[in-house]
Amino acid sequence: MSGEKVALVTGSLAEARLVKLAEQLASEALQPQVVNVGVKVAALMTAEIIERRLTLPDNVDRAVMPGRFRGDLERLSRHFGVPFVRGPEELADLPAFFGRGGVELDLSRHDCAIFAEIVDATTLDVDGVVERARALRAEGADVVDLGCMPDTDFPHLEATIAALIADGCRVSVDSANPDELARANRAGAHHLLSLNEHTLAIADEGAAVPVLVPANPGDLESLLRAMDAMDAKGLPYLADPILDPIHFGFTASVVRYTELRRLRPEASILMGIGNVTELTDADTTGINAILMGMISELRIQAVLAVQVSPHCRTAVREFDRARREYFAAREAGSLPQGFGSGLMALRDRKPVASTAAEIADLAKEIRDRNYRIEVSEEGVHVFNRDGHRIAVDPFDHFPHLAVEGDAGHAFYLGVETARAEIAFRLGKRYAQDEALKFGVAGETAQSLEEAHKLSFKNAGATFADKRAERAKRAPDAATPDEPEDQP
Repeated sequence: MSGEKVALVTGSLAEARLVKLAEQLASEALQPQVVNVGVKVAALMTAEIIERRLTLPDNVDRAVMPGRFRGDLERLSRHFGVPFVRGPEELADLPAFFGRGGVELDLSRHDCAIFAEIVDATTLDVDGVVERARALRAEGADVVDLGCMPDTDFPHLEATIAALIADGCRVSVDSANPDELARANRAGAHHLLSLNEHTLAIADEGAAVPVLVPANPGDLESLLRAMDAMDAKGLPYLADPILDPIHFGFTASVVRYTELRRLRPEASILMGIGNVTELTDADTTGINAILMGMISELRIQAVLAVQVSPHCRTAVREFDRARREYFAAREAGSLPQGFGSGLMALRDRKPVASTAAEIADLAKEIRDRNYRIEVSEEGVHVFNRDGHRIAVDPFDHFPHLAVEGDAGHAFYLGVETARAEIAFRLGKRYAQDEALKFGVAGETAQSLEEAHKLSFKNAGATFADKRAERAKRAPDAATPDEPEDQP
């Protein structure tokens, strides 16, 4: 049985590298063939140019366009009668693209609910709590937990619960005061944190599902007794053995979760992560990735995340991404690798898209004054027709850039070389004219669901207001922020 015949559409600058990759990818299952459209950079072409210039090989099953191609793929599919898809932005990622069959990752599913706590809810008015809750839900929270503070009255507890429910929010209340928990249950809260075997009667005052905890720290037996009592009543609950801070029982508490799952295979369990994330001076992305691994293996149904310390301010967002990636990996029977890079904040698995030798070969082909910037294992490369320099510090590049009298252009090159330096030093992937990607730890203006997709930025100039000025100049004087690609 012959393999899939795939046309890899490219321009002349990338053709040689792509041919080598195609030879490496060729197998009984895949027959890639490189097709040069006849321009320098295929990513800058339009659908019209593709329709006019492209000739596909016979019997091709689909065509793969460069990841930075912004044309209408559906239009091309209709015109040529075969599917057109967008490939990875970097050639170095092409093997991984075909390793998963070129299918877009499905990160829409998960099986772990996120409780996000507003620890100072008592000090906020009703509108303030609702506003904070909306922000947490936008980050991925399924339940908003109202934290009650010791020796602090919460006279507007009932009004706050009512307002949140009216806003479409599921509500839990966390208090060490039995009276506050009873009030919350009667007011219609969906969950109560936290009851133990001595306070179970509070669960009878309403329909709230309690989160059960040990009566004393580390006392798994008391938690099991509380679970038995709820089971005898036929009432639902979540059980939390409590995750302790590092050096204060952390490893033993991890064992408790494992033992609880062994003893009660069907029980609904919640894990609170704040004792580890909030009380450890380390970036939370990696910590949450490990904790999510435990949650995924033990099939824990819920996690309680807090964002009190500034270094934990993206904990909810991180867990939302982690639960989706790990669910997809578990369903595929796979390691949590290759399911997006949402948890790769400070490092990238493949930080370098091109070797120094490949960049040097590309630099020899450049015939215009536009500066290209790339990063290799040797440093930051800045090159155009007039030369090719390698350095790391932007100040080492600046004296060799011909930008006298052009403040905007100098600013642009300063920004890009600084980004490139950061990428080189951290081990991040750099792409000219694009912001560095810090996974879910970086701010995003996208919707929650869009943030979990492999998306592409809109095409556009770095300095859009320079277009009119550039059009008046000779082609040789084009500004370097937009490499030319004349068909």
